[in-house]
Amino acid sequence: MLSGVKSRVLAIVAIGAVGLSALTACDPLDGGPVVQPPAAEQAEQVGEVGTARTQLDTLSVAGWAPMTGYSRDRFHHWQSQGDGCDTRDRVLQRDGQGVVTGDDCRITAGTWFSVYDGQTLTDPSDLDIDHVVPLANAWRTGAAAWTDEQRAAFANDLQRPQLIAVSSSSNRSKGDQDPSQWKPPRREYWCTYAQSWIAVKAYWHLSVTADEKAALAEMLGTCT
Repeated sequence: MLSGVKSRVLAIVAIGAVGLSALTACDPLDGGPVVQPPAAEQAEQVGEVGTARTQLDTLSVAGWAPMTGYSRDRFHHWQSQGDGCDTRDRVLQRDGQGVVTGDDCRITAGTWFSVYDGQTLTDPSDLDIDHVVPLANAWRTGAAAWTDEQRAAFANDLQRPQLIAVSSSSNRSKGDQDPSQWKPPRREYWCTYAQSWIAVKAYWHLSVTADEKAALAEMLGTCT
């Protein structure tokens, strides 16, 4: 089961800057809405560590902006994704095995492997959908200047490796901390976690702190 989960996780890590920009018709922050292509057209790429390191070097380094005006409500989620499903439902369907869906896309059963802490879970209520780059972190590193529409697109981004189903306990332990403050308990996941974090920040033009950048470089050092 673990190898299958790793394959699915790697399949959603889209790291290359050129490849990422090609997935949408315009820059996500050009002032217009971000249009998500159909799921069948979403690119599945395996992240290259060298590309992640290159992207990390290009990220702007800055201190945290204040939390003034922040609210999770400014990042509307979970949005409808069609057929009665919302973004949470889609992530649970994607990340689980043997997922059973009832009326109105209600997830009633399945098996999920929480890559953060290694737990195997069978009750959907025991899972949270984690924003890899937390909403509060995004606010303090650039998202405060976005429109509410852009923030909603970020909070429901199914194309980048921004959303992942993990145990509620691991997600709540993480909170809004960056990699200098919190790392997944499973060291085996550090490489993928760092690549995912960098991919999201690069695509959405978010800055990093000096400590955050150092922690990400350390985590990339665990890649084989």
